[in-house]
Amino acid sequence: MTVLTPERAASAPARAGRPAGPVRERRNRGRAGLALAAPFAILLTLTVLVPIGYALYLSLFTDRLSGLGFSGPHQAFVALGNYLDVLTDSAFHASLGNVALFVLVHIPIMLGLALGLALLIDSAVVRLKRLWSLAVFLPYAVPTVITGLVWAYLYSPNSRLTALLPFDPLGKTGILPSIVNIATWQWVGYNMIIFYTALQAVPRDVLEAARADGAGGIRTAWSVKVPMIRPTMFVALVFTVIGSLQLFTEPLVLRGFTGSVTSTWSPSLYVYEAAFIANDYGRAAAASVLLAVVSALLSALVMRLSNRRSR
Repeated sequence: MTVLTPERAASAPARAGRPAGPVRERRNRGRAGLALAAPFAILLTLTVLVPIGYALYLSLFTDRLSGLGFSGPHQAFVALGNYLDVLTDSAFHASLGNVALFVLVHIPIMLGLALGLALLIDSAVVRLKRLWSLAVFLPYAVPTVITGLVWAYLYSPNSRLTALLPFDPLGKTGILPSIVNIATWQWVGYNMIIFYTALQAVPRDVLEAARADGAGGIRTAWSVKVPMIRPTMFVALVFTVIGSLQLFTEPLVLRGFTGSVTSTWSPSLYVYEAAFIANDYGRAAAASVLLAVVSALLSALVMRLSNRRSR
């Protein structure tokens, strides 16, 4: 049996009703963390989660006329009807085929050029590295609409560039290479800066060890530098895949100069036509959700391949 003196007996309730120092510190840290995360959570909810939820809601409804149509259209619940309409629409299939060809051609060329330029600028061969980096990066600073208009003028029948090409850049067979060229010209500098920044973080002692072992510049770049920036390359690949699937501005600008680009040439143009031309917001929302699902699946596939290669 423990006997408490009057002083200990008076202080015991006060200690029992007050949390210990470490517990109070953890609570304060938790509240501080919530306060710091609150602005991001609010912005994420308002700019991402709410639009996604609204798109999912719109994709389940469509506008229909009742009676003779004098009362105007009303929303009707169609469940997955809009998704079935999009999946069975030949125009949507054609848009997916066009953007798939664009991805297969554009991504290897653009990322390959960006990596090659980054390795070249990082080497000791090139002088005035900052000037060359700025020159290659400048096309990215030009708005996409302006870029499309400039290249549309260069693709015109009276242009000297068109006279040198063995195909019509605005024809049915040449429109895909033309769009690939515009996107590559604009985005190669952006990815080159990303790769060049990653190359600057490669330990110099590793490069000196490779040179001491007799490795030349090309062997050092291919066997040492490229493997060490592989995670950065996969991140750039993920962002490029997502951006390529959302191809919109380039074909939209060229559409005003040629009939080879239809109103549904890419999935994003398909969504634009459904929403703002046909005023079918349910079909547009369903197509947007399907495009987002495809982007998420491809991104997950690329990340899984990245994790396997890093093991």
